[in-house]
Amino acid sequence: MCQDVMKSGLRSVSPDTTIEDAAILMRDEGVGFLPVCDHARRVLGTLTDRDITIRAVASRAASTDPVERFMTRSVVACRSTDDLLHAQELMSEEKVSRIMCVDEDGALEGVISLSDIARLESGARAAAIVQDLSDRDVRS
Repeated sequence: MCQDVMKSGLRSVSPDTTIEDAAILMRDEGVGFLPVCDHARRVLGTLTDRDITIRAVASRAASTDPVERFMTRSVVACRSTDDLLHAQELMSEEKVSRIMCVDEDGALEGVISLSDIARLESGARAAAIVQDLSDRDVRS
């Protein structure tokens, strides 16, 4: 089940968090990814260090601009009670390296990354999963 693999206790940001504050949180937590959630922890999008670099810094945005302007709005999610194979299939179909695990109300419970899945598999199967999920399109 997804809940057996997902990372829980994630830090998240709200849409009005500044790019600077999000970057500081990423640095302090040692992560390159933050879920963007509303006050009920429902996932609205995601923000990566790449989003900050490509969308904010490269466009010379102010460090006080809200993450809502730069976040990725499409969210790939599954229930934490779903079978892990279902999560893998969704990740493969959507060509994403992370999937949000949410409860029945859409509130964030955890995240599963490509590396979490690859650690569970061995040899050729792990390589095939990594290859499949790594062949995703570059988002603008």
